Amino acid sequence: MFSKHPLPRTSCFYSTTPPTSSSPHKPESLLVKKCIFLLQNCGSSKLKLRQIHAFSIRHGVPLNDPDIGKHLIYSLVSLSAPMSYPHNIFSCIRSSNVFTWNTMIRGYAESESPEPALQLYRQMRASCIQPDTHTYPFLLKAVAKLADVRIGEIVHSTVIRNGYDSLAFVQNSLLHMYGACGLVDSAHKAFELMSERDIVAWNSVINGFALNGKPNEALTLFREMGLEGVKPDGYTVLSLLSACAELGALALGRRVHVYMVKVGLTDNLHVNNALLDFYAKCGSISEARKVFDEMKERNAVSWSSLIVGLAVNGFGEGALELFKEMETEELMPSEVTFVGVLYACSHCGMVDEGFSYFKRMKEKYGIVPKIEHHGCIVDLLSRAGLVKEAYQYIRNMPLQPNAVIWRTLLGACAMHGHLTLGEYARAQVLKLEPGYSGDYVLLSNLYASEQRWSDVHVLRRKMLSDGVKKIPGYSLVEFGNHVYEFLMGDRSHPQSDQIYAMLAEITKRLRLEGYAPHTENVLADIEEEEKENALSYHSEKIAVAFMLLKTAPGTPIRIVKNLRICADCHLAIKLTSKVFEREIIVRDQSRFHHFRDGFCSCRDYW
Repeated sequence: MFSKHPLPRTSCFYSTTPPTSSSPHKPESLLVKKCIFLLQNCGSSKLKLRQIHAFSIRHGVPLNDPDIGKHLIYSLVSLSAPMSYPHNIFSCIRSSNVFTWNTMIRGYAESESPEPALQLYRQMRASCIQPDTHTYPFLLKAVAKLADVRIGEIVHSTVIRNGYDSLAFVQNSLLHMYGACGLVDSAHKAFELMSERDIVAWNSVINGFALNGKPNEALTLFREMGLEGVKPDGYTVLSLLSACAELGALALGRRVHVYMVKVGLTDNLHVNNALLDFYAKCGSISEARKVFDEMKERNAVSWSSLIVGLAVNGFGEGALELFKEMETEELMPSEVTFVGVLYACSHCGMVDEGFSYFKRMKEKYGIVPKIEHHGCIVDLLSRAGLVKEAYQYIRNMPLQPNAVIWRTLLGACAMHGHLTLGEYARAQVLKLEPGYSGDYVLLSNLYASEQRWSDVHVLRRKMLSDGVKKIPGYSLVEFGNHVYEFLMGDRSHPQSDQIYAMLAEITKRLRLEGYAPHTENVLADIEEEEKENALSYHSEKIAVAFMLLKTAPGTPIRIVKNLRICADCHLAIKLTSKVFEREIIVRDQSRFHHFRDGFCSCRDYW
């Protein structure tokens, strides 16, 4: 898939053609001039570049000549050659100018290992070479890749001291750096202080908000962008689709899709992949499939996105069929592809097939399993009720299991009633991520289901003494160009009286269908009636009542929930889909639930 983190195009502010001559006081030899001419005209061929370098060495051009060196380094960096090659040349040059230093910093900033860019900057200052307008954008790109905000702030202060803070491309690099470091509020503050803001500046902050869990802020800034008359581009669309996917804002994302058609972005492979991913994450798998079918060009990312989308939406058979088509097309599946394939096997209960695909991934495609693949196998065994086998698999894993793997086992223990193993799994999670409240809840559910209320209270006191706070559950729904958030027992909405009246009507009609509240896992030793009241006002039930009240009959209801849906809400929404004849799609912390006609796509495993 096209990167979710598009970098500001700082390199476009750098001259595309290096200076053609060195100091006028030193005439260049004809041979050096010839080599420089060849370097400037070698195009994108790394082979030709190496041949020119070999030619210069054979004909006695000094290796430490600064003119030939800077052109050779510039050409190598522009072709993304391994940095060891230009670094060896750089170390031979007798006196590099700022252009050559900048080129080396740029090369490392754009490489997989950006740390040497910072070291080069320090060496540059120690060599009494003054940075220029191009030094800091490259340096800030390296800092952004490292996500080291402390160094970023030091560079920012240096930029101000040297008087470069008013330059647009330096400012844009600062915005991107703060966003990449997770300090999107600092990026927005710097953005607000800019006297002139181009499309790169807007995109940097919108993308920063989208990637740092602030999708509402991303959409608000996009609206401001429109009011200021700035035209969005492909990068803007990528950030918007990411924000819409996070919020489950399907209607808004559809408008972005219309805009893409209007401005001719539908032929852009990366944007199409993002659009496909957006529809899948909003639970509209039919629209995701339509985008895929209409794509003029597809790559492995396109196939993988739809395979994963089908799998997490509960269409495991469809995901596996698509994978077979991908193999028929002789496309190389990626690590991400196999996450979708294994997840699909897990959803379909295909344990043997899952292990077969896992083996094929290693032996046929040479993909070394990562922790995510092992997690899928643990989930595969857990969903099939093979909890002890899942535990044995974890013990024999070649990688150290992380908190997610132990948490998967803990959830399986809570589902299938393995108390002793559940306590052990929770102890392992506690060592790795001690502050996550959801693990206490899973173990509490396990204790509560066994009527071990004293252990529930001990666990609660442990939560309090450890300073662990329960994450409040919320549900998001989109209606009328707005995304509404509901909390448990929420009465903040102006129409809360009508919402709660609808909630009471839902409960009344569900009881006629045989609904009885699933109170086993309410974490308190209280009377049954109090337990039922505690369950009645969960955020997803309020969200369903709101959407039934506001939308026309037959309209699908889409909900995004930050936590895992509880057993009672799962049962209630399943029956609601039948009684009110609505498709209800819930995306919770772990998976999608497509409720229709009284059934759920998860096959009642949540």
